[in-house]
Amino acid sequence: MLSVMNNAKKIKLFLAISYLSLIVLFLWFFFSNFTLDEIRSYEFIKNNRNFLLGLKESNFFLIFFLFAIFTVLWVLLLGFGSPIGLVGGFIFGKWIGTFIVTLSLTLGATLLYLVAKFFFYDLVKEKFEKKFFALNENFKKNEFVYFLIYRFIGGIPFFISNILPTIFNVKLKNYFFGTLLGMVPQLFIIVSLGSGLEKIIDQNSKMPSIKEIITSQEIFIPILGFLFLLCIIILIKKKIN
Repeated sequence: MLSVMNNAKKIKLFLAISYLSLIVLFLWFFFSNFTLDEIRSYEFIKNNRNFLLGLKESNFFLIFFLFAIFTVLWVLLLGFGSPIGLVGGFIFGKWIGTFIVTLSLTLGATLLYLVAKFFFYDLVKEKFEKKFFALNENFKKNEFVYFLIYRFIGGIPFFISNILPTIFNVKLKNYFFGTLLGMVPQLFIIVSLGSGLEKIIDQNSKMPSIKEIITSQEIFIPILGFLFLLCIIILIKKKIN
């Protein structure tokens, strides 16, 4: 038990150092090439939007692959899913973006689940087993269906929702496909927002107002979709307590 706890602490320390190192490296690279005044300007956003899309058009499969690898590493380093969804929609559009974001997040989450199951099982069990005892009983009835609902409902920080199923001992097949299918509705909405922002920037030579952004079809429809999805989630939560 003590050996497992020590290994868990070492891995957590490694992940934390790796995560901070990547952030520092990115910030150093970014601010060594751009100033704060440039970043604040709408022209900077528009020009870099053109650069990213041009890069995608000329090297689609390379950008696709690099984005997938980055997303998997992001999840392993305990990153959140929403920023990836917005960036994926911005670069790849609504449909391809949903595909690559969902697949990459699922792969990353599955790998993190395996790591947590191997190194952190006792720690996760100690922290969460009593709190989620009733959920554990439901999982025993129909593991795939309840895990699918678990992913669809969300409401838990992404990295915790990835490692929490270790206490339910979810089968790897059910974990992968439950994650892949369960996250699609919410990720589609997030990716659509990212795609909508890209279209707004493309259609406006000057920075649009907040009102113009919110009332535009590209943003308004995903927001309505999010509210509709939220209502469904609330109803499901009440149904299954």
